[in-house]
Amino acid sequence: MTTSGAGFPAKMATTLCLKLLPKQGWLPLTQSVRHGSKAVTRHRKPMHILKQKIMAVTQYIPPERGAPPGAYPSKIKQVQQESGLMLLLKRELKTVFQDCKMIAVVQNNASNAEDMMILKHRLHKHGITVKFFPNQVTRSFLDGSIYSNMAPLFIGPTVLFVSKEPKVKEMLTTLRSSPQMTLLGGCIENMLLSAPGIVSYSKLPSVTVVQGELVSGLTVLTSHTASMIRHHPAHLSALLQQYLKQQSPDSAEGTPKAEEAT
Repeated sequence: MTTSGAGFPAKMATTLCLKLLPKQGWLPLTQSVRHGSKAVTRHRKPMHILKQKIMAVTQYIPPERGAPPGAYPSKIKQVQQESGLMLLLKRELKTVFQDCKMIAVVQNNASNAEDMMILKHRLHKHGITVKFFPNQVTRSFLDGSIYSNMAPLFIGPTVLFVSKEPKVKEMLTTLRSSPQMTLLGGCIENMLLSAPGIVSYSKLPSVTVVQGELVSGLTVLTSHTASMIRHHPAHLSALLQQYLKQQSPDSAEGTPKAEEAT
């Protein structure tokens, strides 16, 4: 009993091994083949819209890197106190602009003292004065005034030709003999003109000539009107006199005698 009992389990194990283990040269009907697949990755869950807004609002924005000191000019203008000489020159320049009707800006191109003296003498004959003012004083006066558009003319060595009456033709005639002096522009009777504009202004007739032409034109029209007014009554009176002569008896007797004589 003991031998048979011990041999039964051994037989069962041998039978199971024979059934489970494949025989040599024999293939099973089905085989498990593992196909290649992508690695499983954990997809990030989309963030909630409220959290996105909070993250956008609370995102750190670093400050812009500023320029090193001294890289740009200072925006604060340093106001310099004007000296007494500068105030005196500005007051004199203001008087010139108030009293003179012609103010021409001329550029001085290396003119010597002798040429400048001759030019002053020629201009003085026509009542034109030469004035010298520093450009700093002139720009300071023009800034904020009604003549502020003249500021671009004052660059480099400049001279002012001023006169109480607009004597443009005389000034241009004198400047032709001084090629080192270049006309830049000017203000004539409160009108800002360029150099070609001043030349065109000089070609206009004077006020006296225009007034004479206007008076002569008005006189001709007045005389013509008076003659037209007197023409109709005179013509009417001549017709009436002729009619009266024809109706008078002397003229009636004279008519048959004239017929007999013929």
